Amino acid sequence: MEQLTQDFLRTKKLPHIWCPGCGNGIVTAALVRAIERTGFDQKDVVIVSGIGCSSRAAGYLNFNTLHTTHGRALAFATGLKMARPELKLFVIMGDGDCSAIGGNHFIHSARRNIDLNAIVVNNHIYGMTGGQHSPLTPTGKKATTAPGGTLEPAFDLLKLARGAGATFGAKGNAAQPRQLEQLIIRAANHKGFSVVEALSPCPIAYGRRNKLGGAVDMLREMKEKSISVERAANMDEAELEDRTINGVLFSDDAPEYAEAYYRSIGKDIG
Repeated sequence: MEQLTQDFLRTKKLPHIWCPGCGNGIVTAALVRAIERTGFDQKDVVIVSGIGCSSRAAGYLNFNTLHTTHGRALAFATGLKMARPELKLFVIMGDGDCSAIGGNHFIHSARRNIDLNAIVVNNHIYGMTGGQHSPLTPTGKKATTAPGGTLEPAFDLLKLARGAGATFGAKGNAAQPRQLEQLIIRAANHKGFSVVEALSPCPIAYGRRNKLGGAVDMLREMKEKSISVERAANMDEAELEDRTINGVLFSDDAPEYAEAYYRSIGKDIG
């Protein structure tokens, strides 16, 4: 792990700015281990991020990095992938960054099935910009913009992704980092638009306001509520209520956009 730290982190940028108990560091560490295990050349890896707590990870990672505007990370990543299709792109976004401000880009990245790896760190809140609720905040949970609890239902992000055309979707969490690492590896080796939703505790902006206890309590509950895809297949709807299904939820084959484009103009991207 010490060697990974020296190779893949910009140690001069540390210590990080994340709050005590935040899961962003766990998710970032899982991403680093996953990239190392893929065997990708470090110079061919690009980390793209938008704005928000999780997007700060791009500043700490020693790869080619692109820290973009709020909600627009996938748009920047799409442009880069089309210009340099040989690159391996990982796009780190928060739940609000991805599904609210960047929702349109998310839908069309999925529709194109462009070969990007979207790592969506879902802490159910806008942690950095004021504690507002996001499209992934569970119904009834409080936020600065929902002091009595959110009224609308949350998106099922992976169902949205698949419905829009994404060909790989998986869910993991910060309480089970080794599983999350494996899911990111599988996403990285998949050709097409891949989405890994990583549930992460926000004990300050979300947990404190909703009386969920500290970071350890939130991680424990996250782990206790999670079940595997295989186990969920043998459970009925009542048994699955209030549970989180972890693992690869779908993996499909479809033409990848950059390859199709270059083929259409008579070029081979290798």
